[in-house]
Amino acid sequence: MADNSGDTRETSTAAAEISDDDLITAWGLFHEALNATDPLLLRGIDPSGDDMSGPWFEVLIRLLRSPDHRLPMSRLAREVSLSSGGFTKLADRLASKGYLTRQACPEDRRVVYAALTPAGLELAEHARTRHVALLREYVLGVLGVDGVERLATIARELRDSSGQSEDAEPVDAG
Repeated sequence: MADNSGDTRETSTAAAEISDDDLITAWGLFHEALNATDPLLLRGIDPSGDDMSGPWFEVLIRLLRSPDHRLPMSRLAREVSLSSGGFTKLADRLASKGYLTRQACPEDRRVVYAALTPAGLELAEHARTRHVALLREYVLGVLGVDGVERLATIARELRDSSGQSEDAEPVDAG
């Protein structure tokens, strides 16, 4: 495959340097890798011993890494790629377990925040610790630091080129 690492968009000449089959294969391998790795990265992150679903984990982690452990529900739904209805059902399940609460925005009545409860914060911190250990084993252990950095760069380029980057940058854990 051609090295176009400096370009975020392919020119028609550069795009012609890879065959259709190679392009399809590369994208298919990416999906296969994600489908094979994701279950490994979710295994054992729920202290109850159950495997946590990907969207459930994504909500907990995004709230954990956000200021005051809360985000507008519409933004959170978009970031975890769920429809409004799908996210409402997920938020209802998290709330029924005592992990999430809804908070009205005092400045804008149209905005409702999803916020971690103390139990949700505890679960999210446990899940994060376990998830990081699994990431170190199954991602860093395979790709190394340079590979992880390249993966992040590629993922950002794809996300940003799709027009989905507004408010989607993960919040620094600091």
